Amino acid sequence: MKLSRRLLGVALGAVVATGVATSGWAQSTTQELSRESVIETIKQDGVIRIGLSLFVPWSMRDKNGDLIGFELDVGRKLAKDMGVEVEFVPTSWDGIIPALVSGNYDVIISGMSVTAQRNLTVNFTDPYAYSGLAIMANKQLTEGMTMADLNSPDVTFTARRGATPAVVIAENFPEANLLLFDEDGASAQEVLNGNAHATMAAQPTPNREAGRNPETLVVIEGDLFDPRGEGFALRKGDPDAMNFFNNWIAQQWRSGWLEERHNYWFATEEWADQVAQ
Repeated sequence: MKLSRRLLGVALGAVVATGVATSGWAQSTTQELSRESVIETIKQDGVIRIGLSLFVPWSMRDKNGDLIGFELDVGRKLAKDMGVEVEFVPTSWDGIIPALVSGNYDVIISGMSVTAQRNLTVNFTDPYAYSGLAIMANKQLTEGMTMADLNSPDVTFTARRGATPAVVIAENFPEANLLLFDEDGASAQEVLNGNAHATMAAQPTPNREAGRNPETLVVIEGDLFDPRGEGFALRKGDPDAMNFFNNWIAQQWRSGWLEERHNYWFATEEWADQVAQ
């Protein structure tokens, strides 16, 4: 019996020691992850660097050359709530994820929809906005055409290189030609000039552009393409940053701030006189 008790004591001691060691290892690992988080870098530097690409009304320049738009409101409030300054880094869309991975900025806040392909390279927060794509067409070139008629070798679409519309157009209209441009404005201008039949963009851009050019543009009726949420994109392996950003986004939804700012930029044109037409 004494031997059994002694063995039991040794066994219990080993279990306790293992538990303490495991607990210490877990605590050390957690602390190390926290120290390596971009949140700590932002706090130490006193500035959050945000990558974005310019497209109306997400982010654009006003008549004075200053950046305005929904993403700018989000980024500035985020920085204010963190108690730091904010630096916006305009970047071409096709290079925006590689620049994040390379460390050119801390996070992407640029109306980026969450896709499986992008998620292989970066992590996404919970959605801070939602949108879907609609087709904006040249009225004269597409007169009498149905949605099905657009899937033809005789039809030319335009889109911004690397953006979601380019992928969605290729998937849904594989027979049509697709011209790619570096900026949304250039792809839309081709349709406006009659050099292409149609383009695709997140609402409310198609409705707004058709309203401004009713003699030339029309929005093809139908369900929105690729409806999905848009999230902040951040580098992989940073649970501390993911936790912080998700909690911040959740609070802005609960307070109504995100909805109010989104409605201002996407459901009104109260801001239109600030930008060159």
